[in-house]
Amino acid sequence: MNEKTIEEMNYEEAIQALENIINQLENDNQTLDDSLALYEQGQKIAQHCADLLKNAELRIRTLTETEND
Repeated sequence: MNEKTIEEMNYEEAIQALENIINQLENDNQTLDDSLALYEQGQKIAQHCADLLKNAELRIRTLTETEND
């Protein structure tokens, strides 16, 4: 089974991926390079989550404005 790219993840999948990264960083003995790679991946996923939330907020605003017209 192919893993989704970050851009293909929905919000729930991205949050789960972040939780997995946190668990790895907290529970496994990672090398410094591995820890940095996980951190970098987590930052990218967190930004994707922020973008998804921003887009959802814009959609809600648009719907609200349309209803008020």
